[in-house]
Amino acid sequence: MKKFAFITIFLFILSVFAGCSNSESGTIKIGVSGTDTRVWDFVKKKAEKEGLKIEIVKYSDYVQPNMALSSGDIDANAFQTISYFNSFKKERNLDLSPIGTTIIAPMGIYSDHYKSVKDIPDGAKIAVPNEATNMGRALLLLQQAGLIKLKDGFDGNGSLDVIKENPKKLQITTVAAEQTPRVLQDVAASVINNGIAVDAGLNPVKDSIELEDETATPYINIIAARTEDKNREALKKIVKLYQSDDTAEFIKKEFNGAQIPTFVPLKKIGE
Repeated sequence: MKKFAFITIFLFILSVFAGCSNSESGTIKIGVSGTDTRVWDFVKKKAEKEGLKIEIVKYSDYVQPNMALSSGDIDANAFQTISYFNSFKKERNLDLSPIGTTIIAPMGIYSDHYKSVKDIPDGAKIAVPNEATNMGRALLLLQQAGLIKLKDGFDGNGSLDVIKENPKKLQITTVAAEQTPRVLQDVAASVINNGIAVDAGLNPVKDSIELEDETATPYINIIAARTEDKNREALKKIVKLYQSDDTAEFIKKEFNGAQIPTFVPLKKIGE
């Protein structure tokens, strides 16, 4: 009886240690939004040489990747700007943290009807994403294009009442971010997030009539993890693999300016 009890305890302890080992050395699930995984496919191959297995989990919107991360369905995600991330985790009370910077994916103004923002007529309809941080970013881009002027002290969180001047009396209409390419036929122009534009077959550099520049610090994209895991060695190694010179060169060559590798310390983005 004692021998049986000893064997049972031994097997239990063995299973606990095996579970701990698998949680660190097993597959690391990285959540992304959209279908373009070229950069993560590149990083995944490098990780395999380091003994790390990455599984890329695709989502179709900007909500699921953070909720899946918070619930433990994935280990990290990489799809969002620091501005969106901070707003989302505060709104949903999620205990998540950025663990590394990746790229700036410039937002653009696109049109099926006009070749320049200067050609957009008075009273025209402009579509922007309806989520607060993406709307704010879109409004800043419309200001950059000279179409509107925003109130002083604008904090980046969009609502239409922050528009101070609208000389062309443009009709700014809000739609879900994923719908912004689909309304191009119905509006004079649409402000579209980079990844959504690419998924819709648009080239941000060639097809946009106005493109955000690399000084847009609040819109640097990040890799995020649960706060309890932010110092996890496997995740730190993945960040290092992403923030390497060969990954930067791959991004520059593959995207030709549509994505800009931006590897800066977290303190530079307010973390």
